[in-house]
Amino acid sequence: QVQLIESGGGLVQAGGSLRLSCAASGRTFSTSTMAWFRQAPGKEREFVAAITYSGTNTYYADSVKGRFTISRDNVKNTEYLQMNTLKAEDTAVYYCAASQRLFRVSDIQSSRQYDYWGQGTQVTVSS
Repeated sequence: QVQLIESGGGLVQAGGSLRLSCAASGRTFSTSTMAWFRQAPGKEREFVAAITYSGTNTYYADSVKGRFTISRDNVKNTEYLQMNTLKAEDTAVYYCAASQRLFRVSDIQSSRQYDYWGQGTQVTVSS
């Protein structure tokens, strides 16, 4: 069982930066694929970024590539999302997610692959 708690959301002007954190409890963090998803009002939840258990491989949605960086600290059991050059369209509730499954890289963007979710943190970017 993994419990996830996000923090770091808030209100920022367009062009600004925020860093989200996701603190995980449980012994399985270091063997879990971790990801960030987001959901804007009236829209489906969408993939943002993911990182493999060792941190060796990272994956990003095209909309955030070059602006966001996902990372993890397996000693602190924490995942991070550094968000730079924020845009109004980045406004959403951001969720961290964890998966203990073995799945294809092509499935890493699918929310169905993730079994554990945080409660979400609001990010609002004013234009």
